[in-house]
Formats: sequence, C-alpha cells, structure tokens
Amino acid sequence: METQYLDEVMLKNLTNKLKLLNALRPLPKVAVEKVREQFCLEMVYNSNAIEGNSLTLKETGLVINEGFTVKGKPLKDHLEAKNQREALDYLYGLVSDGENYTLSDSLVRTIHQMVVQDTDREWAGRYRNSNVFIAGADHVPPDALQVGSEMKELLEWTAEGSGRIHPVEVAAIFHHRFVKIHPFFDGNGRTARLIMNVILMQAGYPLTVILKNDRKKYYNVLAKADKGELKEIVMFIASAVMRSLEIYLKALTPMTEKREKYILLSEAAPGSGYSSKYLNLLIRQGKLEGHKEGRNWYTTEESVERYKKNRKRKRN
Repeated sequence: METQYLDEVMLKNLTNKLKLLNALRPLPKVAVEKVREQFCLEMVYNSNAIEGNSLTLKETGLVINEGFTVKGKPLKDHLEAKNQREALDYLYGLVSDGENYTLSDSLVRTIHQMVVQDTDREWAGRYRNSNVFIAGADHVPPDALQVGSEMKELLEWTAEGSGRIHPVEVAAIFHHRFVKIHPFFDGNGRTARLIMNVILMQAGYPLTVILKNDRKKYYNVLAKADKGELKEIVMFIASAVMRSLEIYLKALTPMTEKREKYILLSEAAPGSGYSSKYLNLLIRQGKLEGHKEGRNWYTTEESVERYKKNRKRKRN
C-alpha cells in the first residue's frame, strides 16, 4: 500500500497496533459499547469545542446522554451537541452494516445535513451559493461556482486512492482538501472530521478524535497543508489514530493475555534517560507510542525501549 507522508516508525506502529486489535476480534460486545460511548462523548465534545461550542465535557455528556438543558449555556450549543451525536450514530450505522461503499456526494450532504439540521436548516445539506472568507486564515476558499466540481474531483480522488494509498493518509488529505474547499456555509470542520472517520473506520480503525487542546497545532498543520506541505497534517492525524488504537487495546485486551502497562510520562521518565517533556514531544511527533487521556499523557516502558533500540539501530 502506497504512502508518501507517513514515516517508517509511524507506519510500523499503526500496522502493528491495528493487527493487535484485529487479533482480538470478535470483540466483547459490552466492553466495546463502553469504550465506544467514551469515544462518542469525546468526539462530540472536542469536535464542537474546536468550533467554539461552550459546553464542557461533563455538560456535553448530560446533554447527549440524559437530555438535560444546561443553565446559562446557549440553545445553539445544546443543538450542536445533539446533532453531532445523531450524525455520529448514523456514521456507526454505516460502518456496522459492513458494506464496501465509497464516499458519494449524497453521503457528504447527508452527514452535513445531520450536523446542522437544527442550527442552519435552510442550508443543511446544500453547498454554499456565494463566496466566503475564513476569519484568521490566509487561505481564501474557491468561488462558489467551483464548489460542485471541486467536490466531485475530491470524491473521485478518494475513491481512486482507496485500497491503493494508506487509509490514514487518504483520510488526512481528504480532511484537508474538504475544509480547503469549504463547501458549506457552516459546519465544514465538524463534517470533515466525521467523514474522515468514515474512511478510517471502513479500514478497521476505531473512531479518531482531534482534541480541543490540540486546536492550535491542528490549525497550524492545516495552514501548512494549504501551502502544499502535507506531511504534518498526515502525521498529526496519524498520531490521533494511534491514540485511539492504544486506548482501545488498553481497554479490550483480556487480562489473561500479555499486555503492556501504560504509565504516566512522569513515571516513565526516570528510567528512560529522557525528561517527561521530551517523551511528550516524541509522542506528538509519532516517534514514541503513547497517548493522552484527560490531561495526562501515557506510554509504556516497552515503547520507550523500542524507541531507544530503533534510534541506536539508525545510528549504526
């Protein structure tokens, strides 16, 4: 399978982690449902928060799981959370059907319609008919008259790349090109992150979440991609995919099987020869296996040893 932007270490890690997850199938239904609920909440909260939604993680959970109304928070924020959850459930339904489908114009419009159905009904599922500007960005989206043809070209590229180009690379580049086209008046980012997951989940990867705390880097790598520098957006998305794989493996690997113990970076640092800050940098660069849960970063002693051995091998 072709890859132009994933480096050797990240590619190997993604391949190995996905193999480990696939080896656990069929996965225990109850355990899968619990970790899926965790990721659904994370996805709804983070994807909306990136766009300015004011609901906290806990408040988002109350809104989408309990139907609560949070006092003092805008109705629009509640509706965005509800709509995002419904769109996510639709996405899971698509993937669970097991059909080998390709992305279509109709599917893109359907997902967008679900994302903004209660906040922008007039334009839900409809491409914009006038030009737009993105505040704070150097990039200017194409003329509205070009949106249809550019989306058609993007969907054709995605279909052609499926099965030939690594799915993480396809998903990352699709995501960037989609938001660069900015086909809708509103909801482009949320829609892009959902469709990116259609590509990933069809290839067997778990739901992948871009964290609100990574928003600044997220926007930076998108801006670089606007200038033709695609490696960083691909590696950024790959790191997010790795996080999902590691959390799924951590939750679903049976206690009876050999499993690596995830520890805080502050615990891993003393015996590694590196500082916690440097280990964090290695994880963010995709050079060390590890992930973030809440405010804390985790890795394993085995992962650190693999990194050190690989580094020594390259020097020799």
